[in-house]
Amino acid sequence: MFLAALDTLRTALRALRANGLRSALTLLGIVIGVLTVVAMSATIEGLKRKIDEDLSQLGSGVFQVQKWPQGFGGGRHDTSKYQKRKNFVPADVAMLTERCAHCLHAAGEAWTFGQRVQAGEHATTSAIQLAGGTQWFFDNNGYFLGRGRLFTEGESSTGGDVAVLGADVADVLFPGGLDPLGQLVRLRNHQFRVVGVLEKRGNQLGGGSLDNLVVLPLPTFLPLYGERQSLNVTIMVKDPTQMRDSQDEVVALLRRWRGTPPQAENDFEMFSNDSMQERFEEMTGSIAAATIGICAISLLVGGIGVMNIMLVSVTERTQEIGIRRALGARRRRILSQFLVEAVTLTLAGGLLGIVLGTFVAFLVRVLAGVPTAVPAWAIATSVITAASVGLLFGLYPAWRASRLDPVEAMRHE
Repeated sequence: MFLAALDTLRTALRALRANGLRSALTLLGIVIGVLTVVAMSATIEGLKRKIDEDLSQLGSGVFQVQKWPQGFGGGRHDTSKYQKRKNFVPADVAMLTERCAHCLHAAGEAWTFGQRVQAGEHATTSAIQLAGGTQWFFDNNGYFLGRGRLFTEGESSTGGDVAVLGADVADVLFPGGLDPLGQLVRLRNHQFRVVGVLEKRGNQLGGGSLDNLVVLPLPTFLPLYGERQSLNVTIMVKDPTQMRDSQDEVVALLRRWRGTPPQAENDFEMFSNDSMQERFEEMTGSIAAATIGICAISLLVGGIGVMNIMLVSVTERTQEIGIRRALGARRRRILSQFLVEAVTLTLAGGLLGIVLGTFVAFLVRVLAGVPTAVPAWAIATSVITAASVGLLFGLYPAWRASRLDPVEAMRHE
């Protein structure tokens, strides 16, 4: 049985090698379909892993409320609608801290970008992120202290000329192992004493560094960078398993506090790691559907090509089939030979598509800076699908070959 199967495989390979160019052209549809699946799944999987990693910036059991929708801009929102909303101010943070039973602690934060920091003769060359935060800003955003200290309760509530540096900023301003603690840094002609340096976190999606950061106490930040801006409020819950209850309580407290009418919608936005993950999955779901459509069309074209080349092969080898049948070859042996040829052909296309798809994913990572990771399920699915296409579209030509009459077949010119 094994020897028969091995002989069938050898015969199939010889037949494919005899028509190498034709076989290669037939593979194109299969290759394109598999390449698309592998490259797109690798990109989506890489993005998913990176986003899961980046979402940890909110910390575990943390959600956020703010005036503006997440990702505001791009013409997708009614600007006037959101401009009419009340700003979030420090009093809102204090109210949630005092009244929310499910909340462990709340923090207010504000941001500005494109700032330049100087310390002596050293200065940042790339624009940094500057944040103003209250006492629990660091915990709620997943930042951990590397050296020194964070803000005291007094600095968080009344302000102070102190700053906590991200690891990248500290390395630039104090190179060569200099200790930044107690040193002065300058922002907009104001000096701040460094009291702490954060642990290194690495890059976020898109290549921006999470460590290119300086944090000031919120009461110090607002007079310098705009007291009229709306704060983001992050809330860490006491029990992460009761996240939904905590969010419902915060919604009720804020609606009452902000005087929102019962019939009106919330005049603020809320999101968490889960909500951002859901949004990403919705987006990638659409991409995956389009990828499946492209793949299905490519495989259909490839399958038709396989059927065509196998029918041509049956016609060309009719006399050979007749001789083999006359010498005692059974119909199932003829059937299996042509089926093996078809499956071998599509499997070769599938494997080539996997190799090319992996290479394309590598190019995307290197040239576009988008993280990629080829998942095992994509490889397994590609192999199984390629083999199935060969089996399905090779079945009719194989059946036709096995049903040839030996005498008529040997007479074929």
